[in-house]
Amino acid sequence: MSDTANVPLGSAPQASITRRKFLAGSGAAALGFTILEPGLVSGSEANSKISLGLIGCGGRGKWITDLFQKHGGYNIVGVFDYFDDRAGEAGEKFQVPASSRYTGLNGFRKLLEQKGLDAVAIESPPYFHPLQAAAAVEAGKHVYLAKPIAVDVPGCHTVAESGRKATERKLCFLADFQTRAHPSYQTAVKKVHDGEIGKIICGEATYFCSLMFQTMDQQFRKTSKNPEARLRAWAIDRVLSGDVITEQNIHALDVAAWILNAEPVKAQGAGGRAREFEGDCWDHFAVVFHYPNGVLLNFTSKQVGAGWDDICCRVYGTAGTIDTHYFGEVNVICDEPFKGGRMQNLYTDGAVNNIATFHKSILGGDHSNPTVAPSVRSNLTTILGRTAAYTKREVTWEQMLKANEKFEFDLRGLKG
Repeated sequence: MSDTANVPLGSAPQASITRRKFLAGSGAAALGFTILEPGLVSGSEANSKISLGLIGCGGRGKWITDLFQKHGGYNIVGVFDYFDDRAGEAGEKFQVPASSRYTGLNGFRKLLEQKGLDAVAIESPPYFHPLQAAAAVEAGKHVYLAKPIAVDVPGCHTVAESGRKATERKLCFLADFQTRAHPSYQTAVKKVHDGEIGKIICGEATYFCSLMFQTMDQQFRKTSKNPEARLRAWAIDRVLSGDVITEQNIHALDVAAWILNAEPVKAQGAGGRAREFEGDCWDHFAVVFHYPNGVLLNFTSKQVGAGWDDICCRVYGTAGTIDTHYFGEVNVICDEPFKGGRMQNLYTDGAVNNIATFHKSILGGDHSNPTVAPSVRSNLTTILGRTAAYTKREVTWEQMLKANEKFEFDLRGLKG
């Protein structure tokens, strides 16, 4: 599979994170990470490196594997991608022997069977994340999973169950959201949860960027629209990516869900396409999310046009405001204000922090896996907004879960 290195991109409501037990157990643990004492990896000594396999050798896959390598605590021992050229490029880059480069739809299973493999980083198109993560846990491997974790409700259920099984089987499972791994964000959100901006009134979240995936669209136009062409153009395909609100806008909605510490009750939305891409993804959304205690969150996004690029979440309380920007400053305005400073390179810094946490968790035997539940919640929030926008009607959280809509990609014509 392929991926691209896209730079996205009283007190707070105390409603539970979920009304479904598969989302239980996130809470404040997701706000930070524990520094752990060294333990064991596959029975080796504490300071041994973790043997890592890469699932998905596109732009982001190669980019993040380079960060794993630079960490110093990992050996890259195998790579998988559906496409031969992608697996070959990654194999050459990370000096993986030809015998440990796997291709085809099911080549990731051969990677999981590789002797001595400890963990995998899953960087494939989001449609495949639940299946590949579940297979990795079943094979006894630690999992580092890219966002979004899934494209539909059943996929979110699958990832939640894989996280539960991972903890049960003493495996680490980390979902890679950059903001939650940054100290400034952690401190700012904690101040909100401690009640320092008072009772939450309302909020806004935005994800504005210029046109993306032009090269993917241009290549797709040149080919017959067979499954392989569609697979290469995954980011402009609604089923493979989950659409832009799930694949990219999740960064803004994840921060909102973290701050509000709840899932929305219902949503209304709209959106559409302004660009002339061959794919079926939309490029703008507008959604109103209704949260517990009458809190409203207005969300807007665009992935077209020039200028005004920002990934922002701002929440207003009776005694202050939290103002966060993926590429800008993170501040809390209240009686005891907090200035988190400007994010210099959050896209990379967050991944570096998560890679270090993954390593420490494996070595230290911390299998609590606190990132799973909030990632499921945020992913479902994007699906609620997407469903409301597609149908142009009010959709409740419970209705979305009950409908359990599943996205299907036609695998006919693809090599096994």
